[in-house]
Amino acid sequence: MGLRTKTALVIAGTAAIVATLIGLLVHQLTAEDQRKNAAHVLDARLVEAVSAYASGIDSGALVNSPELPAALRKTVTDRPVRATCLQSRGGNATPVLWAATRSGHDILALRRSYAPQARALAALDRVLVGSGASVTALGCVLGIVAAAGAGRRITDSADTAQRIADGDLTDRVRPTGKDEIARLGAAVNTMADALSARLEAERQVTADIAHELRTPVAGLVTAVGLLPPGRPAELVSGGVDTLRTLVENVLEVARLDVPGVEQAQHEKILPSTLAHRAATLAGGDVAVTVGHEAPVRTDPRRVERILANLITNAHVHGAPPVTMEVDATAIRIRDHGSGFPAELLAHGPQRFRTGARERGAGIGLGLTIVTGQARVLNARVTYENPPDGGALATVQLTPHGS
Repeated sequence: MGLRTKTALVIAGTAAIVATLIGLLVHQLTAEDQRKNAAHVLDARLVEAVSAYASGIDSGALVNSPELPAALRKTVTDRPVRATCLQSRGGNATPVLWAATRSGHDILALRRSYAPQARALAALDRVLVGSGASVTALGCVLGIVAAAGAGRRITDSADTAQRIADGDLTDRVRPTGKDEIARLGAAVNTMADALSARLEAERQVTADIAHELRTPVAGLVTAVGLLPPGRPAELVSGGVDTLRTLVENVLEVARLDVPGVEQAQHEKILPSTLAHRAATLAGGDVAVTVGHEAPVRTDPRRVERILANLITNAHVHGAPPVTMEVDATAIRIRDHGSGFPAELLAHGPQRFRTGARERGAGIGLGLTIVTGQARVLNARVTYENPPDGGALATVQLTPHGS
């Protein structure tokens, strides 16, 4: 149940409760006032009837009537008073108002139909019920209107926060008013500004470090070439190559983090061509199968970079055989290892953390580059663990003509 529905129900419920309480109060006060007025009129006529009875004049009063209510009979018998009693009959019978008193050894009584008062009270009840229903309906409408405005503003803030969480750090809430919802929007904007500044500082520091490392790494590469052949030279060369690759990857991630810096050069090409190029670029043992394919419009160099990184990740963290399948505009890379870690499946690739010891150590830049390049291409990369084991990454490219 959404906030709008809850707010509307609360306002409508409050209006219904208030209307019911006021209706009951009006009903009770009106019924009591009617009874007092009718009893006062009948009591005045009883006084006249007693005076006429004492003078021997027929006043129309009932003398020792067997229909007199027992409670009223007892009251006037025990004490010399005048009393009234409203006799309610069962079913649809009309209520009767009695007035009685004692005159000597006799009990004189008058009775009048209470039907006019009962009809008037019933008419009042109908008016109260109708007005209560109208007030409740009006409250419901006002609740929906009020909740719709508040709900729309909260939804806008939530949507903006989600877009910021998805990576659009330029999006902002446009708060209106000075209430709590406006404060929430301002807080989301402040959070986005702080997050953007922190990420920019992180990106800048990372890029600066990588730039500073390029010169000494280039010197190391040159120096390695001067070492005499042998096992020590091979070990040093492997370490230097790894360091150089790491520096280049860090610089690439830093460029991909800045919107608009990387621009794709689109052209029409077959996915199978990209798959074979990527397999050659990765330099690993990967079997490429091509089914039905359709031309795509994309940047070949960036797609090859994505596929090569996925193939390398499969070789390093998975287990053979590694296969690549072309199906329409999708390219699937699969290994037969232990599968992607649950954290990657839930939150996507994260730099500087692999999240799975069983898939080997690393800093997570390869899949981070995949995500960044896919964002530049407007392509979609998904990760899953097939039921029969292994890890499956799917690159969905844009069809030519879309």
